[in-house]
Amino acid sequence: MTQHSPKSPQFFLTSPSPCPYLEGQYERKVFTHLVGEKAAEMNDLLTQGGFRRSQNIAYRPACETCRACVSVRILVDEFEPSKNLRRIMGVNNDLIGTEHKAEPTSEQYSLFRRYLDARHKKGGMSEMTVLDYAMMVEDTHVPTTIIEYRKRGPDSFVTGTGDGPLVAVALSDRMSDGFSMVYSFFDTEQPQRSLGTWMILDHIARARARGLPHVYLGYWVEGSRKMAYKTRFQPQEHLTTTGWERFED
Repeated sequence: MTQHSPKSPQFFLTSPSPCPYLEGQYERKVFTHLVGEKAAEMNDLLTQGGFRRSQNIAYRPACETCRACVSVRILVDEFEPSKNLRRIMGVNNDLIGTEHKAEPTSEQYSLFRRYLDARHKKGGMSEMTVLDYAMMVEDTHVPTTIIEYRKRGPDSFVTGTGDGPLVAVALSDRMSDGFSMVYSFFDTEQPQRSLGTWMILDHIARARARGLPHVYLGYWVEGSRKMAYKTRFQPQEHLTTTGWERFED
C-alpha cells in the first residue's frame, strides 16, 4: 500500500478530458490525498486555497488554456437575502434539517438515485451504485456531516428532528472557518421549494449560529448556466491570483 505523509503531501496531475461545463474546452486537475492525523488541517488549508474534496481526494482545476473555474465563498456575517431568497425561506419554513455522522442509508440512496435520474441522467455520476454512494459519504478523513431535511413534525420542537419522507440531503465538511458544501441532492418533484437554494440558505444560517464566517460553494464558471445560481448569494468572495477578493453584482 502506498503511504502518504500528511506533512509533505504529494500532488498529481490528471490527463486532459472534455470539460463538463464549457463546450470545446478540456480540463485537467491537480490532486492530493487527504489522509492521516493532519487531514482536517490540510483540508482547511487546501479549501481556502481553492481546492475541493471528493472522498479522500482534494483537487483543483489546472487547465492549460482556461481559467474559468473560480472558487466562491459566501461572507456569512454580511449576507442579506434578497426578496426572492426570502420567499424561498418562507416556502420551506416547514422543513427542518438534522445533522448526522457521515453514514449512508438506503433512504438517502433512493432519493439520490431519483435525483440523478431526473437531473443528471447523462452525467458522470449517473451510473453510481449504492456502494459508490456509500463511498462518497463514508470515505472521508475530515470532519464531515450529512444533513437530512424533512418536514417539521408535532414533536420537532422537542426532538429537533423532522418527520416524514426525506426531502433533501447535504454532505458538508465542517471547517475552522465555515462549511464547505461537498454535494447535495433533493426531491425534484417539489420544484416550488427551490431546495438546492434552500440548502445553501440553511448552511448560511448554521454557519452564522456557530460564529463561522464562510460557506464555501465550490467553483463558479462564468458562462455556465449550471453554475449561475452561485452568484445569487451576496456578498461573496472569489479566489483570484492575488487572493480572495470581494465580488458583488
